[in-house]
This record gives sequence, structure tokens and C-alpha cells, in this order.
Amino acid sequence: MNRSSDRWDPPLVTSQHPDDHPAKDTAATDVQPVPQDLLDQCAREPIRIPGGIQPHGALAVFHGPDMTLIQASANLGAVLDRPISFDGTQTLGDVVGPHTALEGDVLRWAGGRETTFLEQYQIDGRTFHVTGHRARQGLILEFEELDESERARSASFYPLLRDFLETSDGLKTVADLSAGVAAEVRTLTGFNRVLIYRFDEDWNGTVIAETGDGTLPSYLDLRFPASDIPAQARELYRLNRLRLIPTASYTPVPLVPPLCPADGAPLDLGVAALRSVSPVHLEYMRNMGTAASLSISIVIDDRLWGLISCHHAQTRYVGPQIRAACDFLGRIVAQQIAARERAAEIDERLRLKSIETELVAHLARAPGFQAGLVECASQWLALTNSAGAAVVTDGIVLSTGKAPPIDSILALSDWVRTRNIEQIYSTNCLSAEWPPGKDIAQVASGVIAIPISRLHASFIFWFRPEVVETVRWGGDPRAAKATDTSGRLHPRLSFESWKQEVRDRAQPWRQAELLSAIDFRGAIVNFVLQRAEERAQLTEELQRSNKELEAFSYSISHDLRAPFRHIAGYAELLGEEEPNLKTLSRHYLDGIIAAALSAGQLVDDLLHFSQLGRTSLRMTRIDMAKVMSEIRRSLDLDERQRAVTWDIGPLPPAWGDTTLVRQALFNLVENAVKYSREATPPRIRIRGQDRGADVLYTVEDNGVGFDMNYAGKLFQVFQRLHRQEDFEGTGIGLALTKRIIDRHGGTLEAKGAVGQGATFSFTLPKRQSTPQAAPPLAAPPLAAPPLAGGNRGLA
Repeated sequence: MNRSSDRWDPPLVTSQHPDDHPAKDTAATDVQPVPQDLLDQCAREPIRIPGGIQPHGALAVFHGPDMTLIQASANLGAVLDRPISFDGTQTLGDVVGPHTALEGDVLRWAGGRETTFLEQYQIDGRTFHVTGHRARQGLILEFEELDESERARSASFYPLLRDFLETSDGLKTVADLSAGVAAEVRTLTGFNRVLIYRFDEDWNGTVIAETGDGTLPSYLDLRFPASDIPAQARELYRLNRLRLIPTASYTPVPLVPPLCPADGAPLDLGVAALRSVSPVHLEYMRNMGTAASLSISIVIDDRLWGLISCHHAQTRYVGPQIRAACDFLGRIVAQQIAARERAAEIDERLRLKSIETELVAHLARAPGFQAGLVECASQWLALTNSAGAAVVTDGIVLSTGKAPPIDSILALSDWVRTRNIEQIYSTNCLSAEWPPGKDIAQVASGVIAIPISRLHASFIFWFRPEVVETVRWGGDPRAAKATDTSGRLHPRLSFESWKQEVRDRAQPWRQAELLSAIDFRGAIVNFVLQRAEERAQLTEELQRSNKELEAFSYSISHDLRAPFRHIAGYAELLGEEEPNLKTLSRHYLDGIIAAALSAGQLVDDLLHFSQLGRTSLRMTRIDMAKVMSEIRRSLDLDERQRAVTWDIGPLPPAWGDTTLVRQALFNLVENAVKYSREATPPRIRIRGQDRGADVLYTVEDNGVGFDMNYAGKLFQVFQRLHRQEDFEGTGIGLALTKRIIDRHGGTLEAKGAVGQGATFSFTLPKRQSTPQAAPPLAAPPLAAPPLAGGNRGLA
């Protein structure tokens, strides 16, 4: 494997030890751990501008329309066996001589659009392989003399390549294809060992296939740190897919002049095949026991996927035609690997899409998508091949499978929200990005999160557990670089197998799984929006219905008041005109009067209830102590025959409509008196508490109480928790009271127990800087009045 220098960021490690043999550090005298500044310097090494080339060829730079020679390798004259001058007087024709078509072909290429130039030419009776590159400083031509034996051997390349193309279709897996191409490249090049080296998401490399003759040790299944091939070196591998080093002990040939005359800067040799490599890399090769190497890049979708890396124990030169055949193989293998990976991704995408379709269909029938997810837990987990999942909405967590504790999920939700993700967040090592994730690594080292609200911390999570992995490295990755006593940087000396236990990492998420989560997010967001639209439409219809109901109630109540009064009045007149009625007839007449009065009271309450939504609030400061005093005097007059024990504490003032608030408090206190009349003695306790933003008032009695299972019915019209024969009333009072409190922006709650009394609590706001009347609220749902009997209600 061909490597340069950079620092190494290790994964999380719990234990490590050499495998089988200790590192062979016989040449590591006084080697110290590498300082960070030297590692950074190594990562910034100017490998594109080394100032020289390898000696197995020559290089020239031409500039301008007349193709003037402006810079060249110092060996250009010796390689071409022609006199070379750098005084600006020589052109391409002077360099290659008049008896070749090279000058005309290069001029035509220079005027075209092709990036590179690749041909063979006779120059003074010798055959040269000429490669051309476009660069910002001029046109670069590279010359390599072609060996006649290689030319004769090249005729056998094409049957080999044809046979590989035919057999490669039957190699279904990437591993089989890699093994096949490694064998083919070794047959073409004759190197002692050929490796297929694949990069992971962190740019560490693993040897996934290998073939060799036993001369060099096997590296199969070993992993090498990303620092062995730093980012700038990987970029050169991506741009220039072939790199040959015939000998690791070469002396670089300098460029003349050292700086390019076109711009006064070092010549950029990033695209040149003859570019001299880093001295650190050459030392790395020697430490590996490798004298020569050839690298062929595997580039998929313009990204470096891996390398075909060839090593030889002795000096070995591979000519341009063999290298071209290897490049062809590399491109074919890249296409076939890409095709296999895409096919696998497409198959997985189709499978996950089928699961998504089934899950979304179920959610459409569920009352809420949160509950629907839990009901279809297996599909929810299968959507991303996860072990656990959770949904967080408005601080409520529903989870399934192997998921973290609720507190941890809420904390994770808050942290993910700070990242302001648009579509998806994913990681296979949560603790590396969120330190508290280490506490839940056993169930949630891998996380996918998709936001389902822009306003709230609402997310759907998928979790994967930690997968403890033992990695075999090609040498201790912590010793990838070191310095000697003089401060010079050296690569590591040992490549003995070295084990490392990696923790806190989950199986990486596949692209198909991430896309599945993104698609599902779109479905959920659309589902939520659809439900929101349905609710908005329903709210609009309810508001319209409530307005119509209020108008109807007002009209009916107003129209019925007079007939009921007439019935009661005429019945009383009839009793006065006929004093000698039978006792039974008098009983019937009294029943008519009582029923008419009761119906009239019901109509009055309905009228008040319907008017409440129409009446604007007249907000002012309310002396609640004075209001309570008036209510007590009124009730004391009605309850003269009973002794009620009053316990009235301090009542802070409130802010509201005095008339309506008095009505609400009167209803609650009268209710307390009525339902405690069987107690001995009846006790009514009233308190107030200033809570800063609002004032809390409570009315407590020791009466019959109620069952909390039916507390939800208390504030509905015509809903009673006690029989009407036991406690009189219309069943509207509490509904009216709640509506008044709602209009003021307050709250009303009830607590009680059968035979232990009841407590009603309500809040009212303190004075506002800009008083505003609250908008009319929707009326509580009307229930049909009971024919006989009933539950707790108010007169």
C-alpha cells in the first residue's frame, strides 16, 4: 500500500495488544512520540510541487502559441539524446527534432478540448511513450522510452482483458470481483503481491483481497489508519489514477529552472505520472520491505473507493502499455463494483419502500401517528433495520424495542434540536458527538433522528446498539509517525499485526436506510399537515355551529320566558279563584306552578349562557372580599333555617368583569352550600392566593362530594352527578361558571371524593397593561336534559 503522512484520529479503545509477535523496532533508536505540530506539517507537505521527478522518464513544459520550452527536468537532454537550452529560444520542434509528427499532433491537441494526450513516437530511431497534460502554467509533456520486449508482450494483453471481462460477470460479490482483479493485475505486472484496499467512511483502509507469490508477507484483512494516506494524497489518487515507483531508492531529478517562468511559482505536478513522491513515503516503502510499487485507483462516482496496490521486493519497472492495461482494468472494476453496489442499494430501497407503504397506510387509519407507530413496532423498526425507536412530541415519549430511558431520549431530543437539522441527523458513534451518549451506548451508539416540527422539539428516532469489534491493524496505528533526535519525521517501522477492541460504535447506516428515513419524514409531515388542515376545518365548522346554537338558544330562551310565566301566573290565579279545590286538585295545581317556575329558571339560565358568548367584558379591578361578603349575606337569608360554618380567608383582588365574576363565584359558593346541607354542620372554606401572574381562588365544602371518574362531565350543560330529586337545579350553573372563567383566560378545576366533599379552584388574571376582552369560546357540548333523576348540578 502506498502511503504518505498525516495524523491519525483513533477510534474509542478499551484494550489493545500486539498480536502474536512484538513490533520489530530494531532501527527505532531514540524514537519519540511525534509532536502534533510535526503531524500537521506532514499533512501540509507540498506533495504536488516536489520540484523534481522520478528518473525513469523526462518532463518538459511548453508555453505560448509557438510552444516555447520554459522548464524541464534536468535529464531531458540525456533521455532524448538532444541538446537542450533554457534560454527561451527552443520550441517543441527543436526538442523532438524535425522528423516526427509529434509537434503537429501536440499543436492540434493544444487547440482542442481533450484533457490528456497519449501517443507513441519515434525520436531519432527510438520509440517514446509521450503523455501530455494541460496545466495552468503550460503544457506538460512526459517522455518514457518504450522497451521493445514490452511492445512485443503487449499483444497478449488484450486476450487477458477480454477473458477477464467475460468471467467478471459471474463474480457476483465485491469480494469475489476484488480477488479476480487482483489476480489479473498480478498476471499483467508480475509483482510479488497485489492487494485490493478499500476505504471506510473514516478513510481507514482495509485489505479485502490479496494475491501473491509468498515473497512478501500477507496483509489480508488488516486495517491501516487514514494517516497512512492523508487527504491531499487521496486527492491525487483521485485525480491521477496511476502511480508507478520502480525503485524506492531513486534520486529525484530536479526541474530546471526550479521555479516555473510562467508565474514564478513551483511547477504543479499533480497530474504528472513522473512526479517525485514524498521522502517519507519512500522510507515507508523501505520499512515495509517493498522496493517497487504500482497503484491503480478505483474511483466510483468521482470518489476514491479504494486502490489496487502492487508491491515488489526488488526494483521493477512496468512500461506505459502495461500500466494502460492496468488502468483499463481499474476503470472496469470501478464500474462493476458501482453496478453491484447500486443494485444492492436499489433492492434494499425497494424493500424498505414496501415497509414504508405498509406503515403509512396503517398510520392513515390510526387516531394519531404516535400511537400508530407503536402499534406497528416491527415495521417502524424495519424501516431502518434498527433495534429500537422512539417518537418525541411535546415532551411526550413513546418508544419500542431496545431504546434508551425516557430521560435520555428527552435530553438527546433537546441536543439534536440545537443542531438545527433540516431533514436528518445520523451517526454510528453518538458518544463522539454528544458525550452523554456514552451512557446509552449499549442501546444507542447508532442514531437516526428526523425532525417532524419546526416549532417544537419533536423527533422520530431510530437506535442501533454498540457492536464491539476487534480490529487487526497493520502495525500499531498510534506509532504511524515518529521523529528522531534531530526532529526529522519518520514513518513507523513495524507492520506486525496489532489488535484493537473498538467500542461505542454501531453498524454504520446504509444510504438506503438514511433515504428511507428521509422519505418517511416526508410522509409523516404530510400526515401531520393533513390532520392539521382537517382540525382547522373542523374548528371552523364548530365555531359556525356554536354561533348558530347560541343564536338558537337565545331565540328559544327569549320566546319561552313569557309562556312559562303565563302558566305559573294563571295557575296561581286559578288557585285564588277556586279556594275550595279538592286536596288532590290543589296538589296538581301546585305541581303545575312548580314545574313552570323550574322551566322558567331553566330558560333564564339558558338565556344567560347564550348571551355570555355575545357580551363584551368590562374589565376592572374587583374587590373579591367585598363580592364574597355580598354573596354570603344573600345566601344567609336563603338558609335562615340552617347554620352554615363559614371560613373565609384573605381574598386578593382580581382583574375582570365584576358582574360575571360575581356570578361565577356565587354559583360555586351556592353549589357548596347546597351539596353540604346534609353535613353536621355544613362547612364552607374559601381562600385566595396571589401567585404573581394570576390569583387562585378555592371553594371547599364537606358535602356529598363526587366520583372523580366522572369529573369530566361536571362542566357540561345538563350533566349532573346527583339525582334531581335529591338536589334541585337546572344543570347549567357549572357550565356557565366555566365559560365565564374561560372568557377571562383563567382555569377552573374540580376535585372531590364521594362523601368527603368537593373543592373547586379557579384562577383570574391580575391587571393587564392593555386590557382586552377574551374572544368568545366555543360553548360546551349540550346534552339532552334528563327525564328523571340526574347528577350533580347547580340551580
